[in-house]
Amino acid sequence: MTGRTLAESAKAAAVRPALRLLREPPEESIPKLIDWAKKFDREGVLTSQIGGVEAVLDDPNWAGYIKSLWTDIDEGVRMKVFENFVVNSALIGMPRQQRVKDEHGCSVPWAILMDPTSACNLRCTGCWAAEYGGRLNLSYEELDSIVRQANEMGTYMFLFSGGEPLVRKRDVIRLCEAHNDCLFSAFTNGTLIDEDFAREMLRVKNFIPAISVEGFRAATDDRRGAGTYDAVVRAMDILRRHRLPFGISCCYTSRNVDVIGSEEYFDQMVAWGAKFAWFFTYMPVGAAAVPELMVSAEQRAFMYRRIREFRKTKPLFTMDFWNDGEFVGGCIAGARSYLHINAAGDIEPCAFIHYSDSNIRGKTLLEAYKSPLFMAYHRGQPFNCNHLRPCPLLDNPDALRRMVHESGAKSTDCEAPEDVDVLTGKCREKAAAWAVKADELWQTSHPKA
Repeated sequence: MTGRTLAESAKAAAVRPALRLLREPPEESIPKLIDWAKKFDREGVLTSQIGGVEAVLDDPNWAGYIKSLWTDIDEGVRMKVFENFVVNSALIGMPRQQRVKDEHGCSVPWAILMDPTSACNLRCTGCWAAEYGGRLNLSYEELDSIVRQANEMGTYMFLFSGGEPLVRKRDVIRLCEAHNDCLFSAFTNGTLIDEDFAREMLRVKNFIPAISVEGFRAATDDRRGAGTYDAVVRAMDILRRHRLPFGISCCYTSRNVDVIGSEEYFDQMVAWGAKFAWFFTYMPVGAAAVPELMVSAEQRAFMYRRIREFRKTKPLFTMDFWNDGEFVGGCIAGARSYLHINAAGDIEPCAFIHYSDSNIRGKTLLEAYKSPLFMAYHRGQPFNCNHLRPCPLLDNPDALRRMVHESGAKSTDCEAPEDVDVLTGKCREKAAAWAVKADELWQTSHPKA
């Protein structure tokens, strides 16, 4: 691990007994791991996570889910993920992040999302990446530098997007191998996952894909192209047979929300073998955007209720990027918890906010964290006291408009730079409608707020 202090090295060494517990059967190892974590976590970094695990162990649904992390996943992968996620990213990384925050008065992210390439083997309806082609790429050396700089400040979680990140699968694996103390993931269409890549994943042990699926065959192929659904199902079958963990990434739109929020679809994700699911709502970003795909306030409320309902009954860890703002204190972008670096090197607050005043080819990560745009995020968060309205674009468009203008940030769209007034204008009507519904939901769940 980069620049590990004596105290951090001692902490890592003290975790070795816990790693050995991961080899035992789950009914024996899980209670022992909880006891170990309580004694070990003197700084309280894992308090909420420990409490969460304890709370669900008596629930047959969640107890079964936790046990499946033993029965369904390769032992070596399970141990590596635990070490990198719990030890490096949380117990060592988070205190290091806090020291940098305190010293420099800025945000430091827990995770970095970066695009190795703008190239993609599909052309999905309404996707801005389809406009860029394969002209933009981060070199392996640039990706490596991002990871090394981030490690120095305590960030050990990295996600890839694009484009299709697995167009660069060799460099992805090379990066995983070079930084085996980090955990990597990718938002991928899944069509490039094959037996050879699965074997490479099993070898490095620190890469977990999140495969994009739009629902069942009709909806997926409608947006992503004929045959995509079958290719995705084949990829998940390969991963399951190799006992590799994977998740699903779902974009719900006005056209597919009834399917994405159906019990049938949740059951299918479990049957596919997914261990987690990320939910995103459609954002009208870029010249090729289709605003008609934005969900209505009623449809967004439907997803709010369905995801919470199925958390109680389905063995699947889920997170809605917008509707779960109440669990993370609002917007997590702008380096508060994560940021995005596009394939041109522009350091953006969010994957959906294509404005920047910094580029990795001209600034260090720390300089970017202290830039006017990121400091505007730092000062402005949360953007709404109702955390069901977290986003400075979708929910509070004036907040993004103000930050971009005041910071002098420029559009990073390489095909058709988008004026922030035009972009926020596309969200204004939806934001107003959601405000009414979100305030009703917030008052119901937080009557004293």
